[in-house]
Amino acid sequence: MNMPLNSATLQLRHEGSVLHLTLNRPEIRNAINSAMWDELESTFDSMANDRRIRTVVLRGAGGNFCSGGDTKERSAQSGQTSVGGADPLIGRSERAGRLFARIDEAPQAVIAVVEGVALGGGLGMVCCADIVIAAPDARFGLPEASIGVSPAQITPYLLRRIGGSELRRLALTAARFDGVEALRIGLVHFLGADPAALDNLVKEQLALVRRCSPEGIASTKRVIRASEKLDGEEFIRFAAQDFVNALRGPDGVEGAAAAREKRSPKWALQD
Repeated sequence: MNMPLNSATLQLRHEGSVLHLTLNRPEIRNAINSAMWDELESTFDSMANDRRIRTVVLRGAGGNFCSGGDTKERSAQSGQTSVGGADPLIGRSERAGRLFARIDEAPQAVIAVVEGVALGGGLGMVCCADIVIAAPDARFGLPEASIGVSPAQITPYLLRRIGGSELRRLALTAARFDGVEALRIGLVHFLGADPAALDNLVKEQLALVRRCSPEGIASTKRVIRASEKLDGEEFIRFAAQDFVNALRGPDGVEGAAAAREKRSPKWALQD
């Protein structure tokens, strides 16, 4: 992958087929500023066609996942006048939406590990992850309505993850809730009682993902997303074509050969 291992707001560490991506603004609970938007977007763009990375482990430095958007930066932008007809706040919101889409559409399995707070946009990133592991005392919330705005760009991901009933309850009360409640409503998949338990859960999930081929992961995520958007015959055609493309591709050929020869496929032995 052609990306720096460290940047102004992120820490990146490669471990075989795994990219450990850590949000790194711990002094303000990893709030997302323009630089972090840029670096996250660049990182996920660089992985869009890279099948050497099968899993991304997304977490925050300093005991917190992410407190949402950088409110100081947003306040400064709210006082700026439009330049060339472009409102900087609209641009900021659209940029956030594009980042959530990139995380959601990543061809890799994305594992979010949540400690401390995951609020606003931080909660949005959690909802875009494929697997979520959290501490029981992690603190989640949608504070937007309490400051006079809406969840905006994270809404479709929240709706998909927890459903309309829970979304209305939490968003319209700006409620805070812990990891235990997050597990109950389906936002979180696993709870780890302490940092060691969280790390063990990550290792267990990584071991499971390693059994799956890079293209098998990418194809599965494409079909899942398509099933949420396409209906009837349109989905049938899409799924059939995607399945055949994968079946005739290198991973499909290797998977079939491994099954016939009763051996592990090559991707299960590489890391």
